[in-house]
Amino acid sequence: MWKNKVFSAINIIGLSIGMAACIVIMLFVSYEKSFDNFHSKNIYRLNEVQKFPGMVSSQKVGLSMFPMGPTMRNEFPEIKNYSRIHWMYNYPLKKSDKTVFFPAMFYVDSTFLQMFDFKLLRGNRETVLQKPNSIVLTQVSAAKLFGKEDPIGKTITHYGDDTVSYMVTGIMDNIPQNSQMQFDGLMSFSTFARPDMMNWWGGNWMDTYFELAPNTNVAEMTKKFPGYLKKHLQNDDWKDYELFLLPLKEIHAGATDIGLDYVNYQKFDKNYTNIFSIIALIVLVIACVNFMNLSTARSAERAREVGIRKSIGALRLQLSLQFIGETVLLSLIALVFAIILVELALPYVNNLSQRSLSLPLSFNNLTTLYIIGGTVLVGVISGLYPAAYLSSFQPVKVLKGSIQTGKNKGTLRNVLVVSQFASAIFLMIATIFVVRQLNFMQDKDPGFSRDQVVTLPLDGITYKKYELLRKELLTSNFVNGVTAAQDQLGSHLDQSGVHFKGDGPKRDLAVTQLVVDPGYLDLYKIKLATGRNFSKEKSAANREYIINEALAKELLKDYPKENMDWLLGKEFGYDSLGTIIGIAKDFNFNSLHNKIETMFIFNQGYSGYFSTVSVKINGAKSKDALAFIESTWKKINNDHPFTYQFLDDHFNDVYRADIQVSSIVGILAGLAIIISCLGLFGLASYSAEKKIKEVGIRKVLGASVQSIVTLLSKKFITLVLIANLIAWPIAWYTLHVWLQDYAYHVEISWWVFILAGIAAMLIALITVSFQAIKAAVSNPVKSLRTE
Repeated sequence: MWKNKVFSAINIIGLSIGMAACIVIMLFVSYEKSFDNFHSKNIYRLNEVQKFPGMVSSQKVGLSMFPMGPTMRNEFPEIKNYSRIHWMYNYPLKKSDKTVFFPAMFYVDSTFLQMFDFKLLRGNRETVLQKPNSIVLTQVSAAKLFGKEDPIGKTITHYGDDTVSYMVTGIMDNIPQNSQMQFDGLMSFSTFARPDMMNWWGGNWMDTYFELAPNTNVAEMTKKFPGYLKKHLQNDDWKDYELFLLPLKEIHAGATDIGLDYVNYQKFDKNYTNIFSIIALIVLVIACVNFMNLSTARSAERAREVGIRKSIGALRLQLSLQFIGETVLLSLIALVFAIILVELALPYVNNLSQRSLSLPLSFNNLTTLYIIGGTVLVGVISGLYPAAYLSSFQPVKVLKGSIQTGKNKGTLRNVLVVSQFASAIFLMIATIFVVRQLNFMQDKDPGFSRDQVVTLPLDGITYKKYELLRKELLTSNFVNGVTAAQDQLGSHLDQSGVHFKGDGPKRDLAVTQLVVDPGYLDLYKIKLATGRNFSKEKSAANREYIINEALAKELLKDYPKENMDWLLGKEFGYDSLGTIIGIAKDFNFNSLHNKIETMFIFNQGYSGYFSTVSVKINGAKSKDALAFIESTWKKINNDHPFTYQFLDDHFNDVYRADIQVSSIVGILAGLAIIISCLGLFGLASYSAEKKIKEVGIRKVLGASVQSIVTLLSKKFITLVLIANLIAWPIAWYTLHVWLQDYAYHVEISWWVFILAGIAAMLIALITVSFQAIKAAVSNPVKSLRTE
């Protein structure tokens, strides 16, 4: 190592970078795969596929109906138990004069803690949620309300538009971070459940979980679901649904195609996790290839050593073990540097991934043993071929100097260099397209204006003061507009059953709904294709509807000769029909992963229940505007905390997984290129060293520096060119498949492949030219004098 400082440094740096990338990805993958592993029972979640008339495409949802849990438990012998969850976010609970707003409280059946293995510190798992008005708090939640006081048996009250009181019957340990269910407390479902709710078929507003008997054939069980739906749903409504089960431990990473998936903390696509693993492995393999390349390239320097050792009795196995031992030692040294790199990188990785990954460094930890074992394996694999090759030299030929070590091994080295750069170019192309797709989604005109829009959440109390809040906010020059709605753009909007009456029979449809106040379209600059906006003087009793172009096309299917203007004035809406007054141009109210669904916008007036306020502010004075909004909020809602979010930030949250993927793929691609260049630098250095006398002779005979640089560089540039030709078709096919996940995506442009190819060529040329120029400008007298 000390005699060959450059090559040792290249190997150690390359291996340490590759190992660090693998360790970080391993920690991430291990964290992702650990979700919900602490639950021991055979639990599945019930999900629906909804395919209602009027929808552009069917959709999977994580929701189910209130009666499904108990009725399926009675009718399917495979189901041992069930529990339902209904979530309440930003839920205020009051003890005496102290009010705490909890991020998430769950209404659950009494069987919840019998099915799920969350740790109960105080209370009986069987009975703690049995009685109405029972509540179980986590340790942190109990401390927020009671401090050091014993909470068991104490009463707390919901601070809202009702006066529900709860008795604390149990205390739970804090919820593990690797649980898809994150909550501050559990409340008994029997608190508000009534017998008549067993007839509430058709309404999907909860999650239902089943504990199945061991060895249940889920596929066979699923075949009986259509018959169950047909039995319980009226008319032919059962045809609008499909039911399927998803194992609890697969929900976190296997439900990315399921919408309305409200109880799924840090939801992440398992396909991306697998992609990260593959790319990290590629980076490590590239580092191993570097070692093999440099070891076989420098075989001449070890040939005489091998010959002498063999001549005094060394066996080939002994020599092989020696060379493998050297590479294992090199790998262990690289591991030390890799651990340092990991510790430096983890804060950035945690910030990017919104996880709390850490590297456990204790010898009784399984992760540490995996890392050390993997390092030894990397050393063995990296040294296996060089050891077999070096130990094969015949001592007689080596000591006579008649063997040309390294001959015929150039082909293998060339293949390995091509493989390295093909992988790096593939990752470079993939990174460019991932970033382009992300920018496309973030920059594409969604059909409405979201710049300088601040959103404020409302609840059962604050929504009643919306009109006062709106009027107060509009008194300032910092505010350009105020509006409200039942849902926020960028979220998965609810659907509603509506009726349409044209010139024929009434038609029933299920359509995405957006319930707004009269000024909504103005603030968001949603354009109309035809018709007019809502009348601001109209009351909620005078129902007016604006539909989007997608719904207009759906309604006109029965009237192919008519145009969109014909729809204006037609009866449309809920049971008490209103009229269509306008048709809005299609806009992307959801992620660009999804097609634009059919939609109607309903004017609720200023008296309706809204869950979010949108405030358009003066962008030049955003700090002043936010300060004014906060002071106004506190003046009107002094008992509620002020929380806000820019709508742009909300959409960044919608695309957070895409942002994470683009960043991680980009980083891994950069590491692959760096390691490939390190190997190329080493090979170029060795090549220049081997041709030092040839270069000297050529210079004496009048060769220019340019011609010598070309001589030393053209072989490597040719290899990179071949790598491009291999990487391009693989990248094109992979990207073609990946982009199908997006309803709206960038085109696969040929110039990106050319750009990546040219970039790889330039990087390789710069890497090789450094050594080539150094050899070309050296004094030929020195090289020729050493003959």
